[in-house]
Amino acid sequence: MVDLGIDRHLARQFHHATLNVHNQSDTVIAVQMRNASSNSSSPRTGGLLQSGIIFSMASFLVGLGNYAFQAIIGRQLARGEFGLVNSTISFVGLLNLPLLVATTAVTHYIARFNFSGDDARLQGLLAGCRRFLFHLTLAGSATAIILVKPLSNFFHFPRASLMLVALCCVLAGLWGSFAAALCQGLAWFKRLAFIGLFAVILRILFGWLSTKIWHMAELAVLASAVMYLAYLALFFWRKDFPRRTDTVISPWTSEFIQFLVVSASCLFGTYCFLQSDLLVAQRYFSGMELGNYSAAGLLGRALPMTVAPLLTVLFTHRSGQSQGGALREQLKLLGLYAATLICGAVVLFTLRHLLVKLIFGKPAPEAAEMIGRFVMTMVFVGLLQALGMWSLASRWIKLALLYGGLGLVYWVLLLCFGKTPANLLHVMPEATGIAFGVLFLIWLFTMLKPKLILPGQS
Repeated sequence: MVDLGIDRHLARQFHHATLNVHNQSDTVIAVQMRNASSNSSSPRTGGLLQSGIIFSMASFLVGLGNYAFQAIIGRQLARGEFGLVNSTISFVGLLNLPLLVATTAVTHYIARFNFSGDDARLQGLLAGCRRFLFHLTLAGSATAIILVKPLSNFFHFPRASLMLVALCCVLAGLWGSFAAALCQGLAWFKRLAFIGLFAVILRILFGWLSTKIWHMAELAVLASAVMYLAYLALFFWRKDFPRRTDTVISPWTSEFIQFLVVSASCLFGTYCFLQSDLLVAQRYFSGMELGNYSAAGLLGRALPMTVAPLLTVLFTHRSGQSQGGALREQLKLLGLYAATLICGAVVLFTLRHLLVKLIFGKPAPEAAEMIGRFVMTMVFVGLLQALGMWSLASRWIKLALLYGGLGLVYWVLLLCFGKTPANLLHVMPEATGIAFGVLFLIWLFTMLKPKLILPGQS
């Protein structure tokens, strides 16, 4: 889904580029809305599955590219430096979370009007959303500058230079999130796929060349910033940008505020379940322990991340349509997601020793032994993500708040009991399994008895 934190020192260049995209965004959306609205009343059979599969295949290639990047830095950096790279990227994701919440809410809002066909109101509303996100990006940048130092001290990051690079990544990620939200909200999945492939090529090239010369975690983290330059490809579609509108409609309605609340809860829960353990490891582990844990975590997290594009398509589609044939298509896509997740877990567990060896260039049995429990954890995490995104797209407030609350409890448990790799890996699968059981039962009840439990659903 959406990067929870990707990075850059070319943030200033990217900043100017994204501003141009911001200024022209109304037309991009308007053109796509007109094209989509003609089909909104009768969803095409198989269209949702086809979009999900195509986007997932491209994203799988992106995942392989990111794995290649990790293999490059795993061989060129010391084990401890390798661990620092991944925990720093997780830290960047934490600081990028507020804007990700806002862009997800706007994506949901855009998708809703995409299927409604209300083109007249859409023009002014998009201008209002663009202005809102621009101001929020400025505020998020200032907040990141203030918080980076105290948070880095709490999680025991060792060098100021690493945090300086992380801050550059945060700032670039804040601006990049807007461009990604436009593409997702407009269901531009093919364009997103192209940008993703271009981005991973940039990341590999920069990471390989820089860490070959300087064996420092900072350069590898910076490679994740350079990849955001791929969003400049949006300029190739500038001819799709129609006229700007003089009518600006503020998005601040009770409905939009509801989207924000639900988005905040769901995305915070997703971050806690998917990445918070990396910051726990950064706080308590170091050297070889941190490097081995990071490698195992990298492979484990690949499970939900590889199939996440299916959730992206599901989220956008369900945001606009939720009944009849659309619901049946969405349930099929959800089933495909779960089946792919479980098959991936079997493959990963079987090949764990080989995959770890490919990262470090030599056997690392300590890291490979951790993957079994990581696989169990990430299957539950992937299923939790699916229920969370379904709740978000449906605006099921109670279920979304529960998902976020379970994520917070999970993170607290890891901080309290995960002070060694063995203890951390003991808590993770049990806690995520219990959380999934609770959430699934309530989700199932919600699906069967919506009127009894969903006063917040529109």
